[in-house]
Amino acid sequence: MASTSLSWNSSSWLHNRCVTKNMKSETTKLTNRTSVLTVVAQKKAKKVRKIILKDDVAELGKKGQLIDVKAGYLRNFLLPMGMAQIVTPELLKEMKMEEERIEAEKKRVKEEAQQLALIFETVGAFKVKRKGGKGKQIFGR
Repeated sequence: MASTSLSWNSSSWLHNRCVTKNMKSETTKLTNRTSVLTVVAQKKAKKVRKIILKDDVAELGKKGQLIDVKAGYLRNFLLPMGMAQIVTPELLKEMKMEEERIEAEKKRVKEEAQQLALIFETVGAFKVKRKGGKGKQIFGR
């Protein structure tokens, strides 16, 4: 059985990526005595995710809210229960359009109410005639 060994000098990728020119001369001096190893770590995974709630969730938020939650809570509880949806650019665009539509509807209703109030102001006071019961009550006893 042949054994293979990986020395610092044979690992050219690691040697080229991680060691500066000043350290190259030092590492060649050290290779006879000890080997120097540089560990390149990957980025940690995101621990917080942006989501939109599909339902009201106690102590978290109301339906349609855009919030940040921990990845484990999302993965283990919210997604399996169908209470949340992960945010995508398309979903954000759709939410923005929906908010604009709702605002336009509110504005239209407010304008109609103001027009109706203006009509009532111009008419002045008016009376509604109905048969009443005891004590001039229209409904009730």
